[in-house]
Parts: sequence; C-alpha cells; structure tokens
Amino acid sequence: MVFDPSVAKERLDRFWQLNAEFGLEHHAVHVYLSEIVSDRYVLVNGLQLIHDELQLAGLNQSDEEGDDVVACGADLSLPSVMTTLAHTNCGDRIHQGEATITYEQIVAARFAFMSEIGESKLEAFSPTGGGTDDGNTLAHVTVAHQLDAPIRKRFYEGNDKSFILVNIDLKTHVGRLDLHSGKILIGQTQESKWRESRSACGAVVGTLKSYNPENGVHRRIRADLGEANFEYLTKHGVKTKDGVDITPAVASAIVAIQGMENTAKALESELDDRGVGHLTASLTVNRPHIDDTIVYFARATVFGGETKTQGFGTDATKFSGRIMEYKGDRRLLMIYDGVDASEHKVRTETYTKRH
Repeated sequence: MVFDPSVAKERLDRFWQLNAEFGLEHHAVHVYLSEIVSDRYVLVNGLQLIHDELQLAGLNQSDEEGDDVVACGADLSLPSVMTTLAHTNCGDRIHQGEATITYEQIVAARFAFMSEIGESKLEAFSPTGGGTDDGNTLAHVTVAHQLDAPIRKRFYEGNDKSFILVNIDLKTHVGRLDLHSGKILIGQTQESKWRESRSACGAVVGTLKSYNPENGVHRRIRADLGEANFEYLTKHGVKTKDGVDITPAVASAIVAIQGMENTAKALESELDDRGVGHLTASLTVNRPHIDDTIVYFARATVFGGETKTQGFGTDATKFSGRIMEYKGDRRLLMIYDGVDASEHKVRTETYTKRH
C-alpha cells in the first residue's frame, strides 16, 4: 500500500505552530505536560493511538487460540499511529528520584508501549553524564525494537495514512545548592541533609575540572562538548550577571542538546517513509529538600526528508543567564544567543532518505 503522508504532515505543521519556552527552570510537571506531552498529543490527535501489546492481539497466530484477549486487537483499517519511547538519564543515584518517577508517570505512561500487565515498555538508557553514549545506537535500538516485521507489514497494509511515531528524550542533570547566605551554587548538591555536598553531575564536573584522557567517560563528554567549548568552559566559564557560576549547567546542557542532534541525525537513516521522530533535550536540576526542577532546551522532528529543530544550540560562548524571581522561588533562566525564551526560530535541514 502506497503511503499517504498528508495526515502526518498536517500534524507536524500543527506541532510547529505550538509555542515552546526554553531555558527557564520549571517544575517537572510543567515541562512534561506543557511542553513534551502537549507536543506529542498534537502529533497523534484524531488518530487511533496504538501503544498496548493487547492491541496487537490476533495479528500473529496465538498459542492460546480462543482466548478472549484477541478481542482487544486494534482495527488496523483505521488511520493509526504506532508509538514507542526512549529516554536517557544519567546513572547517578541522585538523578533517579522524583523527576524520573514523574517522567515515567506523565510521559512514558502515554507514549511508551505497554506490556500485557500494564507496565511501560520504554527504552531506558543511563549513560554516565546523561545525553547519549552513541546517537546511532540509541536510534537503531529504539526503532528496531518497536515492531517485528510481520506486525509492521500488517500495520502498514491496514491504512495508507497510518504511521510510526518514535519519541526520544535526551536528559542530563546538574546540582544546585541554595546557601543560607543567599548564594547559589550550580554543580553541587546534597543527597540528604545529613551529607556533605558533592559534585553533580560528577562526570561532567569531573571532565571540566580534572580531565583524564584515560577515562572513557571524560573523553565522550569532551567530544560532545567539542574542543572549542571545552577550552572555553575550562578557561573562562559562564557566569550570570549577578555572579552565579553556571558553567556546569552549560556543559550539561550542551551534552543533552548534542545528544539530541546526534540521535536526530541517526533517525534520518533509521526511519522509513512512515517514520516520524520527535526528540527533546532537557536538564534536571537536583535541588535538595525540594522537588527537582527541569530546564527545557530544545525539540526536533524528523520526517519525510526534513529535520526541524528549535531551541538552544551548542556554542558555549552564546550561553548566558540570570537568577529571577518566579512563583515565590529563585529560578535559573538560561539564555542562548540573547534570544528570549519563547522566540527561538525553527531551523530546517533537508536530508536524503536511504530507504
């Protein structure tokens, strides 16, 4: 069946008309709902969303013939979207708490596939420092695991407008301490009130402060930063106008954004004609004694020979920021190239499909 891309294109056009706010430290629920979930629902709005193993019942011969579960099977003659989700998360134990649980409840529960017993089946990778170990591998594994060939064939033959949606969220983290003196430290946090502060992300801060060429993680993070950025961040750093050193946050941001860009590039060859990719880059701020917050940096889509991105770039010299009062809290606002949080332009690059 020849694919009709009109439905996917229409929803992508709606997607890119939605506002996005980049750079401001927000509560995790706000970022996950107002940015990521809202964007993705626009991509599937009005279509049958298939993200439950029970919806595939009956598509292959079952060993349990006559089982009533086959009644759960989706009607593939309807215009449908098959969705899957992957995310990366630094393996640091301080980064496995409230923000990660909230992510799984709000984002993964809606866009990851669901097992027969109701568990989210998401690709979850924990590269040291966050971002991604390898964007090509992340893209390949996520796409390859989504559907086996016979079901993909049945799905594609069901309706000429049906398509695949691959969602990938690249995340890093940074610590934050608010001292009694009013001073804010970025790159340090406490695991509990009984512990001394420590670096977070330890891998990113360690790469900047004591780079070890024999350490594979340090080499990877330095490669993600790029030599010009590494030199700038280690020799000059980035401070807000009021003197808060945000160098660790800038480095972690670049790792997340570069991971998103690398993975989007890989999706250009991993996705077939019916594949739509949606990617995001964000930073978790580990704040002791209160819920972690999130800084949202960038989003991207890959489809039909076009990769579109919006948000922060990866040039360390273009980062700046300030601490601002927001809803009774002192929040970090990061700025890229002097652009207001909601005014970043959409950038479009074309690619030649290999399929």
